[in-house]
Amino acid sequence: MIPKTLKSWQMVEPGKLALSEMAMPALLPGEALVEIRGCGVCHTDLSYFYMGVPTVDKPPLTLGHEICGVIVAAEQNNLIGREVIVPTLLPCRTCEICKSGRGTRCLKQRMPGNSMGIYGGYASHIPMPANELCLVPERDGVPLEYLAVVADAIATPYHAAQRAELKSGDLVVVIGAAGGVGSFMTQLAKGMGARAVIGIDLNEEKLALLRGYGADFTINPKGKSVKEIKEAIKGFCKEQNLPANFGWKIFEVSGTKPGQELALALLSFVGKLIVVGYGTDETTYMMSRLMAFEADLLGVWGCLPEDYPKVLQMCLDGRIALEPFVETRPMSSIEQVFDEAHHGKLKKRVVLTPDF
Repeated sequence: MIPKTLKSWQMVEPGKLALSEMAMPALLPGEALVEIRGCGVCHTDLSYFYMGVPTVDKPPLTLGHEICGVIVAAEQNNLIGREVIVPTLLPCRTCEICKSGRGTRCLKQRMPGNSMGIYGGYASHIPMPANELCLVPERDGVPLEYLAVVADAIATPYHAAQRAELKSGDLVVVIGAAGGVGSFMTQLAKGMGARAVIGIDLNEEKLALLRGYGADFTINPKGKSVKEIKEAIKGFCKEQNLPANFGWKIFEVSGTKPGQELALALLSFVGKLIVVGYGTDETTYMMSRLMAFEADLLGVWGCLPEDYPKVLQMCLDGRIALEPFVETRPMSSIEQVFDEAHHGKLKKRVVLTPDF
């Protein structure tokens, strides 16, 4: 039976959460009601909550956009009971940007926890367009809650790989490799056939873990100059008979100024730099270097809903491991989890599970 009320943890203003309850919304034509089973905690949520980054729809609203759940109401009876992943971005499908194939940057797009009114993932339920939901097939051993991270932490790196035209045999550097998104960027690059993946991060413990999950070589840049980091990469390339100064695809996932500056310093001949992580600091760069290197600098924003099944399949067939990198906690611990995430204390990507 569907409850009469929808419960959620709303951001009433930046820095302040409150438990809320409202009447269960009536579904619009084409919508399905998803009972949320898990919602991942993303750095974007922290940006809205702590850093004053504005949401499209103003508070009060419910944050959270990495959502998985079960359809409990829909026009199509065959959808009821199906497990789903809720896309982070919903393009309008009709504007010129969408028609050009670049719907991830649709200017009319909607996003749970940002531009869908009060609705977001830190809640008991969410109404969504049924035709945009990613249906989860039968699976063995992977908890549904873990699949919440597919919605952003894995789907966004997948789109980054698309933008980079990542292919078998490529050479990859991931900066911020041990983070909640970087660990999946590392695995995804290797899972898509990269010849070598170099992971760069400050967290030595997580770097050690990544050496068993996609990273062929890791570097902790703490206390190292850019020249020393380049020398370490050159030494690895010499051992592996790889080019050290051309053709590398660099994914900047940290969203930090030092990470961005390092990524720009490593960009070289016919290379590509793909900016995945979000940060508010500005960096400087001599743009003529792009000309001289004939290099590419690309940005990434989300992932199209139609690509989710491909991302999900990589998680189900083992190319991307979830269990070492994801943990679940009750949604009632949201304030503590936000605080730990904000201060860099989390060891895994946390998925909050409703316990209203």
